[in-house]
Amino acid sequence: MVIGNENNHIDETEKLLKLVRKKPLPVHVAIIMDGNGRWAKKRGLHRIAGHRQGVETLRDVIKVSDELGIKHLTIFAFSTENWKRPVSEVNALIDLLVEYLRREVMELHSKNVKIVILGCLDAFSHSVQQEIKRAVELTSNNTGLNINIALNYGGRAEIIRAVKNIAKDVYDKKLSPDDIDEKLFGNYLYTANIPDPDLLIRTSGEFRISNFLLYQIAYTELVFTHSDILWPDFNKKAYLEAIIEYQSRQRRYGGINA
Repeated sequence: MVIGNENNHIDETEKLLKLVRKKPLPVHVAIIMDGNGRWAKKRGLHRIAGHRQGVETLRDVIKVSDELGIKHLTIFAFSTENWKRPVSEVNALIDLLVEYLRREVMELHSKNVKIVILGCLDAFSHSVQQEIKRAVELTSNNTGLNINIALNYGGRAEIIRAVKNIAKDVYDKKLSPDDIDEKLFGNYLYTANIPDPDLLIRTSGEFRISNFLLYQIAYTELVFTHSDILWPDFNKKAYLEAIIEYQSRQRRYGGINA
């Protein structure tokens, strides 16, 4: 909880921003945006109100990421397991996604942001797929911040998809089993040509990965927020604090310090 007036909050955030810029930044930040429903419930609102407020948080995080020069921001927008939710909530989430793309894509494009989709879009309606593809195609040549949106995404499903495609290429004699190594396997994932996340943030106090980027986070630094910080509460200050926590860690990749 922030103590003091708004000016004090702004001053503190500016101090954090200066601290963040003194050390190497993560190239790739991944976020599990958790707690929208609980945020709404605490306020006596419908769950979709929490998701809508979560979109505003996402806008702020994208802005800060772009200002800092972070190259990749991957967000877990809709998982393969989210289809288990009530149909009304699933439809509302999809409608919110389409609304966001229509409202924001031109501004993102003007800021040189590139939109990339991780996941299988086949389960979405034709009109939703077209809206997503329009945003992807419009921004495809941009060279600034990459926003990787995980849609109908599951880490296990991604790995199985990669294994099937490799097996098919071996069967078709496009590959030899001896060709298969970590680099080749990575090229069959949705994240081909995207570096592994340096930092993974999960909000709302939950301490699990929830089937997100299972292969890619082998050496990712994990930061979990306190349970009081649900995704709609995850402001610029909280984001900077997560990056500072990342910067305080020593990344040895199985080795030892010199």
